[in-house]
Amino acid sequence: MADENQTPETDAAAAQAQQSQPQIRIRNQYVKDVSFENLAAQKGIVPQTAPQVRVGVNLDAKKVEGADGVYEVVMTLKVNADAGEQKVFLMELDYAGIFEVSNVPENQIHPFLLIQCPTMIFPFARRIVSDMTRDGGFPPVNVDPIDFLALYRNELLRRQQAQAASAGSPTGTA
Repeated sequence: MADENQTPETDAAAAQAQQSQPQIRIRNQYVKDVSFENLAAQKGIVPQTAPQVRVGVNLDAKKVEGADGVYEVVMTLKVNADAGEQKVFLMELDYAGIFEVSNVPENQIHPFLLIQCPTMIFPFARRIVSDMTRDGGFPPVNVDPIDFLALYRNELLRRQQAQAASAGSPTGTA
C-alpha cells in the first residue's frame, strides 16, 4: 500500500535528506593481533583468591590509503588479572574494522571514527575476550559496556590539560 499523501516532490526531499545524513558501513572486521599468557599455569600457581581483573582500552583510526572515505579503526583491549602479588594472566586484543564513511564533515570525522566505529565493533571484541579467557582456563571475562563518547571526551580533556601544563611551564633558563 502506497502512502496517498506522497508526491514526487516529497519523495525527492526524503531521498535528499537521507543522502545528506552521515552514513557508515562496515566493510570488514578482524582480529589484527591477539596475545594470551596464562602466567599462573606456566609457573604452576593456583591462585588462592579470586583474581582482580583490570581492562584498559585504546583506540586508533587512520585513513586507508587509496580509498576515499575508508578508514581503519583499531580497538586495543588489555586485560590483566592479578591474585594478590601474583600475575594470573595477561591478554591483549587488537580488533579492527574497515569502515566506509560518507556525509561526515571533515571537522567531525575524528570523533565520529573514535565513537561510532568502536561502538559497532565492541560486541565482537567483547566476545573474543570472553572466549579466550574461558579457553585459557578461567571464568570468562565479560567486559562491561564502554561509553566511547565519555572516553573520547575524557581523552580530549586530558590532552587539553597536558597542553595547558606544558604551556605554563618554563622552557628555558635565564
